[in-house]
Amino acid sequence: MKEEPLSTEKIFNLDNQAKELGMGGKLSPESNEGSYKKRMQRRKDIQAERLQIRKTKKGLLIVFTGNGKGKTTASLGMALRTIGHGYKVAIIQFIKGGWTTGEEKALKYFSSNISWHALGEGFTWETQDRIRDEKLVQEAWHLAKKYIKNESYKLIILDEINIATKLGYLDSEVIITFLKSLNNRKNHIVLTGRGASDSIINYADLVTEMKLIKHPFREQGIKAQKCVEF
Repeated sequence: MKEEPLSTEKIFNLDNQAKELGMGGKLSPESNEGSYKKRMQRRKDIQAERLQIRKTKKGLLIVFTGNGKGKTTASLGMALRTIGHGYKVAIIQFIKGGWTTGEEKALKYFSSNISWHALGEGFTWETQDRIRDEKLVQEAWHLAKKYIKNESYKLIILDEINIATKLGYLDSEVIITFLKSLNNRKNHIVLTGRGASDSIINYADLVTEMKLIKHPFREQGIKAQKCVEF
């Protein structure tokens, strides 16, 4: 039986219906529990249909950016999830490298499916050597391409690569051109770091921006601490 093409209009209409019905709870207007149950049953039916018509799977390009804390943390949560399913993960750090993080210790301890490479030497004000910084970024990108082309790795995290592109050490278009050259890629790639370029954001499948509201370093003068920053 030939599968019908996915209707963008149908997806849009179902998404709107789900939004109108809402999340439920005390956000719903019904005072009568019977009426509330009918609303939630309708919401459940629509949700099932929304899931049914979304069948496509592909290797995703995921971006965690923004000035808020949590970009690397979010990507490492995906790493934990991936190794939990028995898949292999590669993590390549483009800028960070001066600290030994708790995440690195834990993930390496709990799983042999982690390949972790801290190829950066720290922030620009620590290294103070643009030529060497760029050389290390290019080496990290060369290694990243090998992992991306290796089908045995389900998830490849390129930590702080957005910073590397922002600093001019790696062109965003080089990343995009390389990814476009790969046919039917199955693995997921995560790019972290503030300042993701517009071209990367436009090309990505999923983009989350971490928004800074409060930070103890800024408001209280508290420096980076174990278990919070590393």
